[in-house]
Amino acid sequence: MFKNTIFRRMTALVLTLALAAAAALPGLAVYPMPIQTASETEAVYLFNADTGKTILNQNADQQQYVASLTKLMTALLLLESGKDLNGEVTVPTALTQEFRDIQNANGTTMGLRIGETVRRIDLLNAMLIVSANDAASVIAYDVGGSVLDFVKQMNARAEELGCTGTNFTCAHGLFDYGNVSTAQDLAKIAAACAANQTFAQVASTASYVLPATNLRKAEHTISSSNSLMNSESANYREYVRWVKGGFTTLAGRCIVAFAEKDGHTYGLVILGCDTPDHLFAECDDLFDWAFASFADRPLVDTQTEITTVALTKCRTEPAVELYAAAPVSGYGHADDIVTYSFDLPESVAATVKSGSVVGTATVYLDGDEVGTVDLVTHKEYVSDFRTDTKATALLLCALVFILAALTAVTLAAGGGSLNLKRRKHRR
Repeated sequence: MFKNTIFRRMTALVLTLALAAAAALPGLAVYPMPIQTASETEAVYLFNADTGKTILNQNADQQQYVASLTKLMTALLLLESGKDLNGEVTVPTALTQEFRDIQNANGTTMGLRIGETVRRIDLLNAMLIVSANDAASVIAYDVGGSVLDFVKQMNARAEELGCTGTNFTCAHGLFDYGNVSTAQDLAKIAAACAANQTFAQVASTASYVLPATNLRKAEHTISSSNSLMNSESANYREYVRWVKGGFTTLAGRCIVAFAEKDGHTYGLVILGCDTPDHLFAECDDLFDWAFASFADRPLVDTQTEITTVALTKCRTEPAVELYAAAPVSGYGHADDIVTYSFDLPESVAATVKSGSVVGTATVYLDGDEVGTVDLVTHKEYVSDFRTDTKATALLLCALVFILAALTAVTLAAGGGSLNLKRRKHRR
C-alpha cells in the first residue's frame, strides 16, 4: 500500500510540475478568451491536462473563495493515505460541534449521525457526488486524527504541489473565511486528483447507492445535480469525464471539470461565476472551443528546405540544403508557431551524395517538443577535385587528339618529300 501511495504521489507530482513549468515558460501562447464571461472578476483557467500547457487565463492567479472545491484536496489526502477504502469508520463524538456548524450553515450532508458506522468509499462518493460536508469532516478526522490536524496536512500537501495562493481552513469549504485558493493552484490539485484512478471513477459517477448502516436500515441513492454530466440537460457534453462543483454566497459558483476527446484531455477551473446557467454555459463554450480549435496537423513536410550547412571543397555551391527525411505532425492550434533546434556539423566537405543524412532537427510547436527527424540532402554536391579531374581528363583527351592529328600530318608531309627525293635520284 505504501509503495502505491508513493507511485501515485510521483505521478501526480509529474503532472503538477508540468503545469507549473508550462505556466512559467515565456513565449508559450495563452490564447485570447473566446467568450465573454458573465463577470470580469471571474477566474478562468483552461489547460491541456496531457502536457500541463496553459490555454486560457483570466484572473487565474488571484485568490478567491473556493467553496466545495476544497473537497478535492480532502479526497486526495484520503486516497494518498493508504487507508482501506472498504474499511469502516465510526462517526466520533468529537465531531458533534462540527456537525452543528454544518447544519447552521445550511450545508449539504449525507445525513450522518454521531456513532454511525460507514465505509470510507461511501464517504468519498457522498462527498464528491453530492458534496456532502459531513462526509468531508469524517474523512478529515479519520485521516488527520482531528479536523485541525487534517487542515494542516491539506496546506502542506498544497505547498508540495506548488500552490502559492492557497490557504485551507476547513475540510469541506463551507466556511469561507480564510479558505482561499487560485484557479491555477486548483488546476495543480485537480491534476493530482486526476492521476488517481479511484478519484476519476468516483468523480465521474452520476448516482450511487449508499448501503444501510448500523443507524440507517435502508439503502438509498444519491445523485449528482451537475448539468454537464446529465444526458437529459442541454448543457450535457459527452466528452466531460468528471466534475466537481461548489457554491457559497461569498465564493459564487465554482467548478473544476475534465474533458477528453480523441485522446486529448483538458482541465477547466472557473471561480466566482454568478449563476449555475452561466457557469455551465461557459464550461460548454470553452470546452467546445478547445476541441474545435486544437487538432493534429502537419508541421513539417519533406519538400520544404529547413536549414543549410556550409559546404567546403566545392566552388560551385556554398552550402548544403537540408530537408526532413520524414513528415512530422503535432497537436496544436492553427496559429501555433513551428520552431526547431538542430544537431548539425559546422560544415561538410564535398562530395555529398543525394539522400545523405547530415544531422537532425528537433521540432517544437509553440514551444512544446513534438519530435526529432533526420535531415537529408536532395541532390549531390560534387567536390572541386572531381570537377578538376574531369576537366583535366578532357584536356588530356584533346591534347592527345591534337598530337595525333599533328603526327598524322607530319608523317604525311614527310612521306611526300621522301618520294620526291627518290625520283630525283633515279634521273
